[in-house]
Amino acid sequence: MRLFLFGFVSAFALIIVAGFAFIELGLAPVATSSPPLPFEKLITGIALDARVSKEAPTTSPIQPSDDVYFAGAKVYEINCAVCHGLPGQEQTPIAKGEFPKPPKLLVGKGVSDDPAGVTYWKVANGIRLTGMPGFQASLTSDQMWQVSLLLANSDKLAPKVMSDLQGASSQTAVPLKLP
Repeated sequence: MRLFLFGFVSAFALIIVAGFAFIELGLAPVATSSPPLPFEKLITGIALDARVSKEAPTTSPIQPSDDVYFAGAKVYEINCAVCHGLPGQEQTPIAKGEFPKPPKLLVGKGVSDDPAGVTYWKVANGIRLTGMPGFQASLTSDQMWQVSLLLANSDKLAPKVMSDLQGASSQTAVPLKLP
């Protein structure tokens, strides 16, 4: 039994030393262009899902309406579009350089299959190690709910709301002219 315990402790110590060596020798992928470590997405996904399901609000204090969607679209254009994009717009240089790549929230189903409370939690708190900031200190609760409701219902927005977002993409996509 003593030999087994010694072997177990030795193996554990070797794993810790190898982990530190991996980091200290500069082998850990830290650049945004580096591929993720094995199981990195799985482990962080499990942790995020567990935390969000524990803390995300289940009901919205604001009822969805076109006025709420228009207000959410303005919040989205100013705070979210630089990373998550607008309909018909190419990815911005900021979005191209992020790791992991930010999801396009207004293309396809986006996060329309997530409850608005889950999106609200992510908007308010951000997500560590992804580039997704928390907006709790810079947006009001109403603004975070407006953008969350917009995204939760993005697959069924009125054509006028979608056309405003598409119009915003042509206004914000200004090419940089260098001398």
